[in-house]
Amino acid sequence: MTSITLNQSSYRSIKQRTYEIMDGSVPDKYSHNVEICIALLVVANVVAIILESVPHIHDRFAAEFHAFDVFSVVVFSVEFILRVWSYGEKYLDERGSQWEGRKEYLFSFYGIVDFVSTAPFYLQLIFPGADLRVLRMFRLLRIFKLSRYNSAFEDMVAAIKAEKDSFSSAIFLLFISCLLFSSLIYIIEGHDQPAVFPSIPAAMHWFVITIVAGWGNVDPVTYFGTVLVILTQILSIALAAILTAVVATAYTAQVERRQALYEMEVRAVLADGVVTEEEQAKLGMSDDQVQSIIHQMEEEKHISDAKKSKALEEKKYTSAATTSL
Repeated sequence: MTSITLNQSSYRSIKQRTYEIMDGSVPDKYSHNVEICIALLVVANVVAIILESVPHIHDRFAAEFHAFDVFSVVVFSVEFILRVWSYGEKYLDERGSQWEGRKEYLFSFYGIVDFVSTAPFYLQLIFPGADLRVLRMFRLLRIFKLSRYNSAFEDMVAAIKAEKDSFSSAIFLLFISCLLFSSLIYIIEGHDQPAVFPSIPAAMHWFVITIVAGWGNVDPVTYFGTVLVILTQILSIALAAILTAVVATAYTAQVERRQALYEMEVRAVLADGVVTEEEQAKLGMSDDQVQSIIHQMEEEKHISDAKKSKALEEKKYTSAATTSL
């Protein structure tokens, strides 16, 4: 019985440690090395996919490309299995079931990316005669694995969520403009260019191309059509400026919030004036950065103490002057 208990305890500790390394919840050199290896492999895969699309390079190194793809799929498959297996430990300390952590990973953005990035390889094995070149392009989704180790993507998503009302307003304005301008160009140019504007949906296609590219690849033949095209181009610039301003403002605010939270965490760790190796690894700081922040906090404390001392002296002086009067 004791042996079984020890084996279960060892199994649980290995599983918990695997989760910490794969998730990076407890930053250390092992999780850092795993992140670097996966990131380098992802970058190498993207470069390989790009080079593989060049005919003469593909013909010359077809075997090498295939071998590298097999190696990458094996690594990513092992990573996926380890994550599914170890993420069962995520909520066990909170009296949750193993399925909760695994379900959260499997149906998360990163879980779907991890699965889709390797699925085409196995589909090719299951259906060797099928033409799955389109599905193989899903290998490019491996680039999104890098966003797990960088907060830029999360900051952008959080910024869009924070400004969802502004985005909804801009999209509503775009829809109204599309309906209005498409109907007008169809009425104005439809009779003179029936092949180009045979219907309002075709005019909507022209509007979308004009908004995206700045020119809908159509030259108007009437005066009012020319004016409408100019107004549409001006509208496209205005909408692009609005969306750019909304995204830039929201993204800047999100980065500032993240920096404020990080600074609060740093100050909480340095409150006792001692930084352990575990705390330093958690914050991801070098020794010079730690010493710089400690020095800054000491200066701030010195300035604060000086202000308090000066205020106390002024209060005593005022009190003494009042008493003498």
